[in-house]
Amino acid sequence: MSPTAHDIRVLVADDQALVRGGFVALLDAQDGIHVVGEADNGEQAVRMARELRPDVVLMDIRMPVLDGLAATRAIAADADLGAVKVVVLTTFELDEYVFEAMRSGATGFLVKHTEPADLVRAVRVVAEGDALLSPSVTRRLVAEFASRAKPAPATELTELTDREREVMTLVAEGLTNAEIAGRLFMSPATARTHVSRILLKLNARDRTQLVVMAYESGLVRPGWQ
Repeated sequence: MSPTAHDIRVLVADDQALVRGGFVALLDAQDGIHVVGEADNGEQAVRMARELRPDVVLMDIRMPVLDGLAATRAIAADADLGAVKVVVLTTFELDEYVFEAMRSGATGFLVKHTEPADLVRAVRVVAEGDALLSPSVTRRLVAEFASRAKPAPATELTELTDREREVMTLVAEGLTNAEIAGRLFMSPATARTHVSRILLKLNARDRTQLVVMAYESGLVRPGWQ
């Protein structure tokens, strides 16, 4: 399909040509999605992200030259790439590197054997800025690996209001703005405003980083039900 100015622009980074080609063929066949580039190692992925400015990068964790974790960190640290969302690709849902990838700036993750429709949906969800991780996956992933992660700089939540802390707790559960609104008896627009203010106050890239910060600050503890 011919690309348009409104298409979601995707960069696919995977060192396995067959896997990479499958993702490219699937995504390019969708209305409103256009694959702008392919990378077979992390270093190339970072370089192409800077050149092409995609909306979403599908990033394999294990790649030569520079692995996906380091590549994700490099993209997240580049102020000019603040709008680029990284979704890491992994073979196993509870890959030990997934939490570290989230902490490094990844918006979420997908297992490589995910259903095609779910992959397409995930790309659209991430491009729109919504949460990608479901509540069950968020609980399981963070509870499993938060205690293993390297110590992070202390996150100051003192600037948040009580209501913002409440909203951040629900973000950490993996709830969408609409679900937060329903839980707290507010409009979705108000919930979205609260989340935006929290992101700004904590200098966080996206909702996934808020999840990590919520656990590391002690606002939410691993192992809760």
